[in-house]
Amino acid sequence: MAKTLTIIGLQTIPIVKEGDDIPALIIEACKRESVSIEDGDIIVVTQKIVSKAEGRVYDLENIVPSKKALELGEATQRDPRLIELVLSDTVEVVKATPEGLIVRNIQGNICLNAGADRSNVPGETIYSLLPVNPDESSKIIRKGLQKIINKRIAVIITDTYSRPFRRGQVDLAIGFSGIFPFRDYRHTGDLYGKELRVKNTTIIDEIASVTELVIGQSTEAIPVSIVKNLTWVDGDVGMSEILLSQDEDLFKGAL
Repeated sequence: MAKTLTIIGLQTIPIVKEGDDIPALIIEACKRESVSIEDGDIIVVTQKIVSKAEGRVYDLENIVPSKKALELGEATQRDPRLIELVLSDTVEVVKATPEGLIVRNIQGNICLNAGADRSNVPGETIYSLLPVNPDESSKIIRKGLQKIINKRIAVIITDTYSRPFRRGQVDLAIGFSGIFPFRDYRHTGDLYGKELRVKNTTIIDEIASVTELVIGQSTEAIPVSIVKNLTWVDGDVGMSEILLSQDEDLFKGAL
């Protein structure tokens, strides 16, 4: 029998507002669309609705730029109010350019503008930031769903990232709960019996990327998908298991 992976995008989740109960919205959408969540399903949630529900949406009109933001704004010819918003979620500015700030954000990721963006929020001066703790947000969503449906499930929160030396973007996991993030092939044999030494697949990122084909990026209005028929292992770890320290990172200082 051929292996089949099923991804179902939920199409009737309404525009999310601050304070909304995401687990309840997911369950209500499943009922409307005759979709059942079963044991072993993975719920993939875009960060934008989590950020909205958690009140991580800001108007630049209400932001007063700091001295550092003003200096970076002058150097890059970018709005210092946006730079101030980016700095509020930044641990380290890696590089400042007219295209944006490459930073290490408070969640530990190297990314553009600390994840701040204005897609899928109303208004020209409105921006969203990432959830403060995406792992905790994932756990809250998973526990909230399990209170209603009592199933073995995992939750992954995703965001879109650029990659060095490649055009385009892909969705990656920024937080997760209930699933072990790796499928480890190390010390197993390949088709010819050779030992695999480094193959340790980050399956939560692969799940994030493939579900984007269903969720989309613009007017699709599908912020949640359900992945079925995928074998995975339970886990109680978070993004700290994935993110490399600067000492471990082979690319540090090379780019």
